[in-house]
Amino acid sequence: MKFFVDTADVDAIAELNALGMVDGVTTNPSLIMKSGRDIKEVTKEICNMIAGPVSAETVATDAEGMIAEGRELAKIADNIAIKVPLTWAGLKACKTLTDEGRMVNVTLCFSPNQALLAAKAGATFISPFIGRLDDINLDGMELIADIRTIYDNYDFGTEILAASIRTVNHMTEAARIGADVATAPPGVIKKMAEHVLTDKGLDGFLSDWAKTGQKIL
Repeated sequence: MKFFVDTADVDAIAELNALGMVDGVTTNPSLIMKSGRDIKEVTKEICNMIAGPVSAETVATDAEGMIAEGRELAKIADNIAIKVPLTWAGLKACKTLTDEGRMVNVTLCFSPNQALLAAKAGATFISPFIGRLDDINLDGMELIADIRTIYDNYDFGTEILAASIRTVNHMTEAARIGADVATAPPGVIKKMAEHVLTDKGLDGFLSDWAKTGQKIL
């Protein structure tokens, strides 16, 4: 499973990228606002940092506006994936931008039918939002599993990009089900390394080592 980092914090991206943990980056208007920086400036810096897709989101609500904004965002770098919402207008924009040879990430997906439409429109990525479904007492992982089955049934090339990930368990389940990509905040990715038994074992090793009185350096 590929890891995308869901942030516009260039320092956090750089830290994870140095460890080979970044296959791409996803941003949205909320993350750009949090960064406090100009969208084109920060997106360009991220694109120069990594080779994988960097999702930059349109904010227009009509197809023509999304297409125009998508073309403008695509000028930032060759690895831009234009992010559009899963609305009828967004699907129109997806089809046009995909036909022009651009990567398109269709976001805010909450049903298998929506995912099916996005694949038919040629989306590069479909972004089902796990955490937001969990918020309303629905199982977000069931959506990932349904999309996986549908896409495999018909050999669609659209990649499933599990989004709105909030816990390490979300990462495990997305990988188990077979999501192509998971996009998560830096903190969630780093937390995947933690386990209470690892900490306990390390404490025991260090305690025993101290008793030897030895040094490696």
